[in-house]
Amino acid sequence: MNADATLFLKGLAMGAANVIPGVSGGTIALVTGVYQRLIAALGSVGPTSLRRLFGGDLAGFWRMVDGRWLSVLLAGVALSVVTLALVFEWLLEHHERATMAFFFGLIVVSIVYVGRRVSRWSAPCIAALVVGTVAAVGIAILAPAGENASPAYLFTCGLIAISSMILPGLSGSFVLILMGNYALVLGAISALALDILVPFALGCAVGIIAFSHALKWVFARYEDVTLALMSGFVLGSLVVIWPWKDTLTRSIERAGDEPKVVVTGYDWFLPPMDATTLGALTLALAGGAMIVLMERLAAR
Repeated sequence: MNADATLFLKGLAMGAANVIPGVSGGTIALVTGVYQRLIAALGSVGPTSLRRLFGGDLAGFWRMVDGRWLSVLLAGVALSVVTLALVFEWLLEHHERATMAFFFGLIVVSIVYVGRRVSRWSAPCIAALVVGTVAAVGIAILAPAGENASPAYLFTCGLIAISSMILPGLSGSFVLILMGNYALVLGAISALALDILVPFALGCAVGIIAFSHALKWVFARYEDVTLALMSGFVLGSLVVIWPWKDTLTRSIERAGDEPKVVVTGYDWFLPPMDATTLGALTLALAGGAMIVLMERLAAR
């Protein structure tokens, strides 16, 4: 399989992951080995590359932002969002526990392979792993804040939500729920309320560029510690992917549209040892085995 086809498939996986609670596109990018190049490409958008773009040097801009590579990956993401993601939405609706078990096994084994990319597990790396794990678990169990429509807070929501989407193990939509403005932004999109959407979109635009630049700088200087921290984020996200839990939800009213049910938290429990649990455990093993197979194929 050629490099473009492989990259396109990784984009498909990133797009599909966005519909799985707790499995972000950033997690799949990290697991499949495209994360650092993706951050480098996004981090290349800045004053120098933009001068080339607006100066008419489109070829120079395209090379600086790794345009060909990025376009293949994003094409896979876009196609997945409108096609493959629908399959996972159906699976989550009708076979949620089995689907989550498969991804739980997939992520558990993925953490091992991501951790192996750390060249030396020093004390700072171990500390970063613990901090990332605790942070991800803490975010998962936080109670949602109240709604706030001030432009400054909406800008902050956009900045933090888009930054969370880039980080492995963190869901941007879930972070927005925790900040209290998920319903507000969702309603604004339906009603095209520009007073809400403009500051939020500005926050997103600033966030994705600034955070990509920051991650690019950090990776260049502290690669092992950064990979350890992100391994912790993914490890902590397992509390959300754990198949045996009751999901706590609430209904969001949207102007001119059907109400939307959103996740606000979880109530975890241990599974009973029955045929259903054994089936879920088998799927978890299958998910882990798929990652092992992918890594071996990639090594070849």
